[in-house]
Amino acid sequence: MDYKVVIVGAGPAGIFAALTLADLGIKGILLLEQGKDLSKRKRQNPEDRLCGWGGAGAFSDGKLTLSTEVGGVLKEFIEEKPLYELLKNTDEIYAANGAPDRIFGKSSPQLEELADRARMAGLELLPTRIRHIGTENCRAVLERFKNSLAGRVDIHTESEVQELIADHSRIQRVKLANGGSITTKFVIVAPGRSGARWMKKQAESLGLRTRATSVDIGVRVELSAPVLREITDTAYESKLVHYSKTFDDKVRTFCMNPYGEVVTEVNGGIVTVNGHSYADKRSENTNFAILVSSAFTEPFDDPIAYGHYIARLANLLGRGVIIQRLGDLLAGRRSTRERIDRCLTRPTLRDATPGDLSFVFPYRHLLSIIEMLQALEKIAPGVYSRHTLLYGVEVKFYSNRIDVSPEMETEIGNLFAIGDGAGITRGLLQASASGILAARAIAER
Repeated sequence: MDYKVVIVGAGPAGIFAALTLADLGIKGILLLEQGKDLSKRKRQNPEDRLCGWGGAGAFSDGKLTLSTEVGGVLKEFIEEKPLYELLKNTDEIYAANGAPDRIFGKSSPQLEELADRARMAGLELLPTRIRHIGTENCRAVLERFKNSLAGRVDIHTESEVQELIADHSRIQRVKLANGGSITTKFVIVAPGRSGARWMKKQAESLGLRTRATSVDIGVRVELSAPVLREITDTAYESKLVHYSKTFDDKVRTFCMNPYGEVVTEVNGGIVTVNGHSYADKRSENTNFAILVSSAFTEPFDDPIAYGHYIARLANLLGRGVIIQRLGDLLAGRRSTRERIDRCLTRPTLRDATPGDLSFVFPYRHLLSIIEMLQALEKIAPGVYSRHTLLYGVEVKFYSNRIDVSPEMETEIGNLFAIGDGAGITRGLLQASASGILAARAIAER
């Protein structure tokens, strides 16, 4: 088969690349996705939450962070003002396709007061404006995107790409896992976080220069929603950064879900934990991640493998996700089913295995997580309660960052790398915007 443009990955980055190319009148576009079609994805299936049409974050929860500072490094390629306009326009496309109108985190006296209290507690509150799609609305938004591409872009789901083939420093073909081969002039790779290891392998094969990024490893925290009500009512998702007292490691909150649910994900056979929330449906709890960022120097250069190792250890001990009361962790004992049943915080993830996370995390990570909880207690009393639940492990597998031009082109001619899979972004909105940048460059050529 011959196509003018092949896009690998149908997450936000790949979808927005396809939408932009189609809107600019480009013909001969093929969008490949190794996961299932949207109609076949089941949110109850942990394997479907990460991979398939729509990607991961746009399929569940759907937070659009309107910030040039959070969610990626596009500010290194575009000046502040035009980048903000690009993100704003990208956000408007989501809104035009069904994303709710409400924006959280707008500037207010309450937000400024929260930021001041955070500073006094040794925390930095990163101001962000967020449009929350909500899990129950994500499928409808993605369906609209898919319908918009119908008749303009060929879409093949459950089509795994095995290898990218280049010749004389220019992309030539895409080789499929089923033995097929596609000749093309342009390739946009957007494999997302679930394709991080595949992208690393392709970069090594093609001789692309990459930089190892940090790996974020931590826990999903769940507690009674009133504990964080003041914060979530003010900022919805508060992005708080702390530098641990003992090791000076960067620790941050991530993906806060007011009145949400804790869920599992499966990536390459490894079970990890995550969280999401609906726009209207509510639980009695709020959950969020505490992640410790770890960067490595020579001779080790594979943070993805390190994250997989920690996650596998939790799976070995707990046969999946481990749950522990903070009080049990601090007392040096494992949680049991009886102790979890007596906990004032009722877990929303019922099939997690009660256990002891101190057998999973290195001392450095565990102490940094505890110190973060102590800092959060100063601005939200009740966080550092013995009834707070910790789930492990939550890991964010960021790809090695690939060297690209401001147009998102790699050193291989006509090969573009975008989104989380290229190590360029870490959120829906910047991932989508990176797809627009690559598509515009291709259209001009």
